[in-house]
Amino acid sequence: MTNTQFCLVRHGETDWNIARRLQGHTDIDLNARGIKQAKQLANSLKAIELQFDVLYTSDLLRAAKTAQAIEDQFGVKALIDPNLRERHLGALQGLSIAEAPQAESELWDIHTSRDLSHDLRGGESIRDFAERIHQALEQIRKRHLGKTILLVSHGGALDMMYRLASGQTLDSEKVVSVPNASLSWISHNGVTWNVDRWADTSHLEGLALDNLDL
Repeated sequence: MTNTQFCLVRHGETDWNIARRLQGHTDIDLNARGIKQAKQLANSLKAIELQFDVLYTSDLLRAAKTAQAIEDQFGVKALIDPNLRERHLGALQGLSIAEAPQAESELWDIHTSRDLSHDLRGGESIRDFAERIHQALEQIRKRHLGKTILLVSHGGALDMMYRLASGQTLDSEKVVSVPNASLSWISHNGVTWNVDRWADTSHLEGLALDNLDL
C-alpha cells in the first residue's frame, strides 16, 4: 500500500482572531504576532529537518503569508489552491461571536445547530464545504501518491480534514482544537485516511488561539 502523508498547518494569528470575528472568505492579513508565529513554525520545521515534497496553501492572505515563511526558510514555492479556503460564512462574515446573536439571531441559531444544508444566506453549507475540502484533499493526494505534502489552510478547513480522517460526522460538535500556527498530521494508506498527530504548538512562544468553527 502507498502511504501519503499530509502535514497540516493553520495560518498564524490575525486581528480578527483576537476580536473573535468570523473571517470566512474575508481576506484578512496576519498581525505582528501571526507573522512571528509563522516564522517560529518555519524555523521549527527546518530544525527537525522535515522532508516534504510539495507545499500547498489557500489563496487567502493569512494562509499565503504563513506559507511564505516556509517558502523563505526552505527555498521552495507554494502551490496556491483556492479550494483550501475557509468556509464562506455568508451574512455572518465580519461579525464577532458577540455581535452575531443580536445582528443575525436566526442565522446564528442555524449556524450553532450545525444545520448541514443551510448556506447562511449567500455562503456555503457545511455539506458543500465538506465536499469541497474532501475533493481538494483527494486531488492533491492522487497528484502526489506516496509523498509528504505540507499544506497551509484554515481552522474550519482543518477541522473538516480531521472529520474526514477520523470518521467524525459533520453534524457532531467539534472535538479537536485547531490553534493558530499549529501542526497536525493525517495520512492515507491507499485505502483509508488516518489521524496521526493533532494540534502541536510546542514550537510557539505562548498560547495560540483556537478556531471559531462551531
